[in-house]
Amino acid sequence: MKKFSLILLSFLFLIQNSVWAYSSNPRDFVNELVNEAIKTLSDKNLNKDQKSEFIEKVALENVDINALGLYTLGELRKSSNESDILKYKVSFEKYFLKTLTSRLSDYSSSKFEILGEDKKSANYTIVNSKVEPADGGPEIKIDWRIYTKNPEKPLIRDLIVEGLSLARTQKEEFSSILNSNNNDINILIGKLEEFTKN
Repeated sequence: MKKFSLILLSFLFLIQNSVWAYSSNPRDFVNELVNEAIKTLSDKNLNKDQKSEFIEKVALENVDINALGLYTLGELRKSSNESDILKYKVSFEKYFLKTLTSRLSDYSSSKFEILGEDKKSANYTIVNSKVEPADGGPEIKIDWRIYTKNPEKPLIRDLIVEGLSLARTQKEEFSSILNSNNNDINILIGKLEEFTKN
C-alpha cells in the first residue's frame, strides 16, 4: 500500500474552486488545474477540512477513479462477480480519497511548470511537467496521461513520476496482495476498508 501514496501525493495537485472551469486542451487543463491546486492549498483562509472537501471534489470530477481502480485490480476484474466488483469500486474510491486528503500540505508552495505534450492518439495525450518542492527537495518530473475520449472533459488516467507509471505500480502491489491470498478479492477489499477506518 505504501507505493500507492506516490500516486496520491501526485494527485494532490488536483483541487479546484467549485466555479472554476478548466480548459478542454490537455496541456492547458493540467496547467490550470495544478496552479489552482497550489493556490488553494496555500490559502491560509481555508482550514484543513475545507481543503479536503476541495480535493475530494476535484478528484471525483477530474480523475478517472473508476478506470484507475479497475486497472489496478488486474485480470480479477474479468472473473469477479458484479457484486464484488461494486464493493471493490466503493472501497477503492474511499481509500483513494482518504489517502489523498491525508497529505494536504505536501505541495502547498511548490513551483510547477509544463514542459511539453505528446498526443499519442485521439484518446490520449501525455503532458510533461516538472515540480520543484517548496522544501528545496530535488525537482520531480511528472508526465500526466490525459484521457480525452470526451474531448470536452479530459480525465487523468495515470501519472508517470520519474519514469515510473504509478497506476502500474499500484496494480503490481494489489497483485501481490491477491497472489498471497488465493486471488480473493474480498481480502483486498478488507485491506482497503481497514485503511479507510483508521
